[in-house]
Amino acid sequence: MSQSPILQSPVLQSPVLQSFIAGEWLGNQAGQALASPVNGETIYHTHAETIDFGRSLEFARTKGRAALMAMDFQSRASCLRDLGKYLLEHKESLYAISLLTGATRNDSWVDIEGGAGTLFAYASVGRRELPSGNLIHEDDAFPLGRDGQFFGSHILVPRQGVAVHINAFNFPIWGMLEKFAANFLAGMPCIVKPGTSTCYLTQACVRLMQESGLLPEGSLQLIIGRTGDLLDRLDGQDVVTFTGSASTAAKLKVTPNIINNSIPFNAEADSLNCAILAPDVSVDSPEFDLFIKEVAREMTVKAGQKCTAIRRVLIPENQVQAVSERLTARLAKVSIGDPHLDTVRMGALASFEQKADVLAQLEQLLKSSQVVYGHEDGFELLGKGSEKGAFVRPTLLLSNDPDAEGGAHDIEAFGPISTLMPYKNIDHAIALAARGKGSLVTTLVTQDPEIARKVVPALAAWHGRVHILNEASSKESTGHGSPLPMLKHGGPGRAGGGEELGGIRGVKHYMQRAAIQGSPTMLSAVTGEYVRGGETYESDVHPFRRYFEDLRIGESLLTHRRTVTETDIVNFGCLSGDHFYMHFDDIAARDSQFEQRIAHGYFVLSAAAGLFVSPGEGPVLANYGLDTLRFITPVPIGDTIRARLTCKRKIDQGKLSPKGEPQGVVVWDVQVTNQHDELVASYDILTLVKKQLD
Repeated sequence: MSQSPILQSPVLQSPVLQSFIAGEWLGNQAGQALASPVNGETIYHTHAETIDFGRSLEFARTKGRAALMAMDFQSRASCLRDLGKYLLEHKESLYAISLLTGATRNDSWVDIEGGAGTLFAYASVGRRELPSGNLIHEDDAFPLGRDGQFFGSHILVPRQGVAVHINAFNFPIWGMLEKFAANFLAGMPCIVKPGTSTCYLTQACVRLMQESGLLPEGSLQLIIGRTGDLLDRLDGQDVVTFTGSASTAAKLKVTPNIINNSIPFNAEADSLNCAILAPDVSVDSPEFDLFIKEVAREMTVKAGQKCTAIRRVLIPENQVQAVSERLTARLAKVSIGDPHLDTVRMGALASFEQKADVLAQLEQLLKSSQVVYGHEDGFELLGKGSEKGAFVRPTLLLSNDPDAEGGAHDIEAFGPISTLMPYKNIDHAIALAARGKGSLVTTLVTQDPEIARKVVPALAAWHGRVHILNEASSKESTGHGSPLPMLKHGGPGRAGGGEELGGIRGVKHYMQRAAIQGSPTMLSAVTGEYVRGGETYESDVHPFRRYFEDLRIGESLLTHRRTVTETDIVNFGCLSGDHFYMHFDDIAARDSQFEQRIAHGYFVLSAAAGLFVSPGEGPVLANYGLDTLRFITPVPIGDTIRARLTCKRKIDQGKLSPKGEPQGVVVWDVQVTNQHDELVASYDILTLVKKQLD
């Protein structure tokens, strides 16, 4: 076996890759040989030992679940943040290994630092959007009866099983972390099976995560090699996610055990994504150049091995020559070869099997298209031994008949290959885009908002994400091929019909939603949130005088009263500059639906704050925000209002004030009523509240 930089890495030191199962590294005997796609030399072997998946699942369901449930959303979010930091501190060891997959450093950035970035994003989701504890109250409780003592709502709790992630070869790190981040935050242990051809990079990442000491025991396991009987051992509390070919997804999805136990199966499969050059874009416009750059980039980044890569390039019939010439000129400048060389801009495919598959699909595409650039043309490879590698030249095709069945509408060559497809008008372009039968993403390049208004809704029916690109957005755009943690990743139809990421949505995939019914007091006890009509607690101590730890959910204050006068309205109007006729024009107000002048809504809000705020120095540090504000009943001159302030929810984010003092967020339910006990205003106010120092 020849030496390679990977064998010198402090992360991977053995030529036999190991699985991480039930808290132990498994594998000493050499199994399948893995060849470097850069020069064909053997760099690693999978292990030959058989994995006991019964033991693996038991370990995850007992040790893993217990360890995760000993934490809460906030602490798991902090763990994700610390894991992201640790991976970035050790990223160079991962970059060194990633080169052996055929990826350039620029390719690897998305995989390595993008993966860490996803951990940070989900850490932020947890800290900002999720409560303390392990239960999410999904929406406000609502009355189901007339007397206010029978309410309904929804909660989300962590599923009690294991998330099994079967990932593709093209993003060995990001592909794992974008799923792991969501299931970990949800409180569900996972077992990861990476694509075999690049699994050594996934193993390197898992070793780092394990060596960090941050991972709770049993929260993450790694399979090198086959899944064996794993899918046959799952039950209804488990979840399976898959990224890969549509044919493999179809086979796995109908595994009898998955069907019989109604096990959730989320698939991200083949995707014949497209980019559309709108007819309003001229050759000399900035948007034309942006279109060319976007297509060329998606053809060459990761050597076109991206589930989001542009496979179909939809262009006006009168732009075929201009687009062909510009793309050809740009692709001709791309240097190809050993990614260890700084001068190389495109590396190899991930394996020789992948190269054979891409070339086979290319031959099928050539039955309905012709070569514009690439394929049979000779091309220079940079780097010693690269002639033995799994390299494919960027190839641009032109469809002979874009309206015909098959061809680029049905065949995905998972490499640096795209097909130009001329369209007659924008309606024709929309129809051609839909011929992909469901894709992850499409890009529309246009200068005209009216075109976007018409086209985007039509594209959205067939695509999981629509990227609108023009000169204004280009300076900040993350591009066609970059799924973002806060946006949904997935697509309908051929793309698998699944969803990943999407911020909090991704977390909810690993939780069970249940409807709950009962009295407000009972729902408050279950959700950890005050429900109006439930039991409240009043004392001689103002709630604003209590530290975060001492506040109880349901702790309440009913204020004294205040009668609204004409002077109040005049003074507030002069102070705010709001002289709206309903507050100042007696004649117009009498002709309105209210039949009299009324107080400003924001005066009512301010007056309520004056009623419930404790003015002295205390644990409440600042107003953090206002949610769900509604003005319900008008307040005319002479009405008397009062407010009820109740501790609704507490969120311990583990944050410190600028002075280094620990603090939490308290959400208060505020109800403002009039002299008839009618609700006139309702809202949630958020405050930062100091914790007691030890």
